[in-house]
This record gives sequence, structure tokens and C-alpha cells, in this order.
Amino acid sequence: MTNHSAITSASAIASAVSALEQGEVIAYPTESVWGIGCDPWNETAVLALLKLKDRPVSKGLILVAADEAQVNPFLEKLTGEQRKVVIESWLDRESRATTWLVPLTDDVPIWISGAHDRVAVRVTRHVQTRDLCRAFGHPIVSTSANPSGEPAALDAAMVQQYFNQHVFILDGETDGATQPSVIRDAITGEVLRG
Repeated sequence: MTNHSAITSASAIASAVSALEQGEVIAYPTESVWGIGCDPWNETAVLALLKLKDRPVSKGLILVAADEAQVNPFLEKLTGEQRKVVIESWLDRESRATTWLVPLTDDVPIWISGAHDRVAVRVTRHVQTRDLCRAFGHPIVSTSANPSGEPAALDAAMVQQYFNQHVFILDGETDGATQPSVIRDAITGEVLRG
């Protein structure tokens, strides 16, 4: 696997995209903690990520995207009003980042949805992660960079400690948020993680 040293941002993102395209698991900063991710449509990559985390496939995974256009295929079963609430939450920079559970569409593989009838999606506010998703051309998996039961990694050194050479590390900084994203159900409005 590739280990990443500090290089220019555009070059670093290009290297991370290349790693994603080759089926590697990557680590990257998000709004609050470091995440690990991969190409959601590459089953082998997703299973490798789940093995690293010691996380069962049944739990499902979050997809993080650059913009509304990248998540449009996942929002098609929402009403106009539900969709408006979801989109507005991603545009509201004053509140915490929000991940929404939306009804499954045919675009979502079972290794992403797990045992659920919803899929979790978020348009990220983190500039570098947004640039990464945009350069990759579609959403990526986003789950906290830690083995199950361990604290989420807060920096690249912690990622390295957890996963050694098994992930590609995209250097960067979190946005400093002290809590992970809120998770809400787009149909019921229920908050599952506050």
C-alpha cells in the first residue's frame, strides 16, 4: 500500500483518487475526526475497509459527497419538502454537519446499506474532502478512522498507529468540530445521533 508524505494539495488529491481507483482504502480528515474510505462500488475495497475496522457489513456505511449533484441519485424517493430540508441542512454552515438516512435506491450496494432499508449520505463541508469527492467523480465511503471500540483518530499520526501501512493517508487537518455529524432520518426527522 502507498504511504503518503506531504506534497502539494492538488497532487495529493490526485494521488488519493488514484488510490481509490486502484481499490485501496484511504484515510482523510473530515469536519471533526479522521475518516477512512474507499470506492463504495468496489466490494473488495469495502470488505477490506470493514476488515481493518473489525466492523460487520450489517452495520452499513456513510457515503460522503462533494455536492448535491453527487447525492441526487440517493434522494429520488424523498418528497419535495423532505429533499428541501436535507439540502438546506447541508447549506447551513452555522449548525453541525448532518448525515441523512434516506430510502434505498437501486444504486446502493448491499455492502454499503448493510441490514438497513436506508443509506446514510452527507454533503461534506470539509474543503479538502469535497475536492477529493469532486476529483473522484462520485461519493466515497466515510467511516471513522479507528478499529471498532477504539477512539476515532484525530490526526494522521493516530491513523498511522491504528492502520500502519494498510491505508493511503491524505495529509490534511480536520475542521476542528468537537462532535461528529448529526445523523437524522430524512423520512421521520428522527435524530439517531445527536
